[in-house]
Amino acid sequence: MPGGNSRHTVYFPPYPIYAVRAQGARIWDADGVERLDLINNYSSLIHGHNHPRIVAAIMDQAQRLLSVSMPTEQEVALAEIVCERLPAVDRLRFTNSGTEGVMLAIKAARAFTGRAKIAKIEGAYHGCDETVSVSNAPDPGRWGEACAPASVPGPGGTPHIAEDVIILPMNDVENGRKILQSHAPDLAAAILDPLPSHLGFQAATAEFVAMLREETARAGALLIFDEVYSFRLGFNGAQGALGVNPDLTALGKIIGGGLPIGAFGGRADIMEAVFDPRPGRPKMTHGGTFNANPMTMAAGTAAMTLLDRPAFDRLTGLGDRLRKGLREAVKISGAPATVRGATSMTSLFHLEAELPTYRHVVAAMEAYPQARKRAEAFFRHLLNHGVIIGASGLFVLSTALTEADIDQVCDVSLGALRAI
Repeated sequence: MPGGNSRHTVYFPPYPIYAVRAQGARIWDADGVERLDLINNYSSLIHGHNHPRIVAAIMDQAQRLLSVSMPTEQEVALAEIVCERLPAVDRLRFTNSGTEGVMLAIKAARAFTGRAKIAKIEGAYHGCDETVSVSNAPDPGRWGEACAPASVPGPGGTPHIAEDVIILPMNDVENGRKILQSHAPDLAAAILDPLPSHLGFQAATAEFVAMLREETARAGALLIFDEVYSFRLGFNGAQGALGVNPDLTALGKIIGGGLPIGAFGGRADIMEAVFDPRPGRPKMTHGGTFNANPMTMAAGTAAMTLLDRPAFDRLTGLGDRLRKGLREAVKISGAPATVRGATSMTSLFHLEAELPTYRHVVAAMEAYPQARKRAEAFFRHLLNHGVIIGASGLFVLSTALTEADIDQVCDVSLGALRAI
């Protein structure tokens, strides 16, 4: 395997550590070293590792049915939970990853509107589909004016894909509105992650979200929320927390109970017009050998049932405790760093600056090249002192963590900030 594994996000030089087993909030590597898990498979494990009720659901399902070319009651059960939880999701279909969920939501928008163009935020990550890879991490030499960003194909992408992707500056209401209005006749949808992980959990402002909702509706286009991460933003998802109903929603991660999953859903009229085969040939075909795999459906149902409102509120409290502790560690150490995030998602940037957009992040990194080295040193210090986080400074929590665990992480982080 190139790099010795199958995911760039888990590689770090000279080689990644290999996991052997885990339980609750802890994970053991091939050398027998125990660490607190503060990344939880990049948000997927909202209850940590091997929660007994999730394991029991998987074991029970494994004895009855692993996979099958038929629908099952298990997918109905999980779909009901998700639709009940998310105010803007009337109908739902399952996929195998968040990338697929985003891809199918975009294709559905194009099929429903008969239009081609998609608008997205510069620097925002929505998986590795070719459309949303446009301007995911554009080079400054190609990204154009800040008020009207250029569409830069991602590596491996083709130039003609970029022609159908419109790039918006994050939280720039005035220029975003102008851009959307100039493309209104051809616009199929705008996609937004309300708390994008690749922008260090820089939240979309209420004004910006309202503008997207207004302009997509005015253009006859659709608004897509990418809640693969942002489902954690509220008990009723980001849409519930923001009080804004998108037309379509892409999902993944926490709804699968730790097994591979994705989903997309939204307004009944859109989902039925595009996918329902009963009136005749649907507008587009949606296949997938492992869509709604019964093992994942069982695990996801158990996980989402466990994530009741008290569990969600407790997890949010742990996130608040972590952000407070990290900010205190930054203050005590005098380190140049900024802590951001919400609910169970937190980021620590090794820069003392406001970073509202992707361009601000790039400019700050160029002005202060030591920030990248400090981030690597911080990650390695935590790794060597019993805590694993995302290498870029992401902390994503699970219900398996305790207040004592959070305090330990803050103490280790203080030591790291002093040491680097």
